[in-house]
Amino acid sequence: MTKSARNVKPIPKFRSEAKEREFWESKENDATQYFDPSKMVVATFKNLKPSTTSISLRLADSLLDGIRQQANKMDVPYQSLMKIWLTEKLREQTGPEKSVSK
Repeated sequence: MTKSARNVKPIPKFRSEAKEREFWESKENDATQYFDPSKMVVATFKNLKPSTTSISLRLADSLLDGIRQQANKMDVPYQSLMKIWLTEKLREQTGPEKSVSK
């Protein structure tokens, strides 16, 4: 059976967005079982504005050097590592139920 001819599972109805998120994040559910690739279309968002804001942040040279060194060890850009750390700390402070966009 080819992928385009295979049967797809129906997507269940969810009582809440939290239940839907839990379903899709579960390791038992493979999203490819619920969608037929032959029916997928390319979506474009012409007027989509970035959901990020640039900021200026003054850091001690030694702090920035330490962040850059750690980022190099992890093989990630230092700005990305800073965003990861800030996101993790915010989740620690506010709890996992708060959604933090990337």
